[in-house]
Amino acid sequence: MYLVVQAHLRDGIKSGHWTVGDRLPSEAELVAQFGVSRMTVNRALRELEQEGLIRRQQGAGSFVAPLERVAGTLVIRDIHEEIAARGHRHEAEILQMGERRARRGEAQLLGLETGVRLFYSHILHRENGLPLQLEERLVNPACAPDYLAQDFKLFTPTAYLLQVAPLTGAQYQIEAAAANTEQAAALGLQPGDPCLVIERVSRSPSGTVTWVRLVHPGARHVLTGSFDA
Repeated sequence: MYLVVQAHLRDGIKSGHWTVGDRLPSEAELVAQFGVSRMTVNRALRELEQEGLIRRQQGAGSFVAPLERVAGTLVIRDIHEEIAARGHRHEAEILQMGERRARRGEAQLLGLETGVRLFYSHILHRENGLPLQLEERLVNPACAPDYLAQDFKLFTPTAYLLQVAPLTGAQYQIEAAAANTEQAAALGLQPGDPCLVIERVSRSPSGTVTWVRLVHPGARHVLTGSFDA
């Protein structure tokens, strides 16, 4: 439900209903309007503030932020195309792939009920033979029913999912983290070595499609981007 509150505020800002400096509805007003908890509203506002869309003042409320900073946009790219663009060879090793009943945390990530069926895959991507990315993914079967029938040595899950379940939105977080034992073994690292970790939840009109964690060796990966004013 926090995504519903977020979408309402974001759409209002985008359409010009609220402009720079305008005070947004209070937490109490949003709680009453959407019938949700104050915690839900707070999360929606907190994430909009992190995106740079709003600013919050203790005791005063939330306001549409001026364009003082540019919130980064992560483009969902196919790692095969990314590697090919550098003139290098991409290889994929399927470490695990199958279906299971959703654990509580996994169900929450995909917006499903605990215990329902989901698909999972663990794939190691290499560039010119060198481990570059460990992909740990959960998939909603309702959005991609033929996921397990695909040969992801020929094309990536990203390319397939973008084709069968075109995305309408995504949320992501990026962090530096120490490699655990499993990640270190796959990526040719020592446990505790630095990694760049991207987690993303992607949505389509039919619901949440996938959650993915992408783990990269910190010394072998650079995250780049650009923006136009």
